[in-house]
Amino acid sequence: MIELEHIVKKYGSKRALQDVTLSIPRGKVIGLVGENGSGKSTLLKMMAGLLTPNSGAATFDGEPITRRIAAQIAYMSDTDDFYTYFTVQQLIDFYASQFDDFDVIKAKEIVQFLNVALGARIKSLSKGNRGRVKIAVTLAREADVYLLDEPFSGLDPMVRDDIAKGLIRFTDTERQTVIMSTHEIREVEPLLDDIIVMRGGVVIAHEAVDEIRDFYGMDATSWMVSLFKNQQVERELGK
Repeated sequence: MIELEHIVKKYGSKRALQDVTLSIPRGKVIGLVGENGSGKSTLLKMMAGLLTPNSGAATFDGEPITRRIAAQIAYMSDTDDFYTYFTVQQLIDFYASQFDDFDVIKAKEIVQFLNVALGARIKSLSKGNRGRVKIAVTLAREADVYLLDEPFSGLDPMVRDDIAKGLIRFTDTERQTVIMSTHEIREVEPLLDDIIVMRGGVVIAHEAVDEIRDFYGMDATSWMVSLFKNQQVERELGK
């Protein structure tokens, strides 16, 4: 469904993405992992049509990915970009005015499920509740793809658990794809079908979680640590 072929993205002289080639099928929950600065956020923005590659091709269902793709792909930034004077209800109404696929009833159901008051003002919410609201207005879109940039970052375990439950309950993984960048691998592993690992702007692995367990006999976190160590050893031997 999403195809990236030999993508290069530069910021000045720095290459944020280097020759990235990926195929993302429909109906998967995928974890995008790697160290800070590895290119995860840039990759998600590329898929969302917010960035243009310097070279290579990015397509969605065979069509070039541009900003217009936002009509079919829901992107959640790792920053709070809300109008803080809005109430939660006003934020829902605003999203409904911006996206044709936004389901107001579903948004209210998710907000209720995540225990956030519709009348609460965004500026008065805790970081955890703002995180809940972000996921609610994102999942309320009936999009083909959800791109979530660090949905669990800085949130306490209870909030992370609520958001994980929301992902399970309010997405249709038979037809919708969820790609989330995260450092919380151990906690989200039960949700994941695949893991994509990045380092230095390069995709160094793309594996099915079941195959990691069956073939390597490890959980995803242990496998990723082993992958990084092996790569470091190879670099040192190659010097």
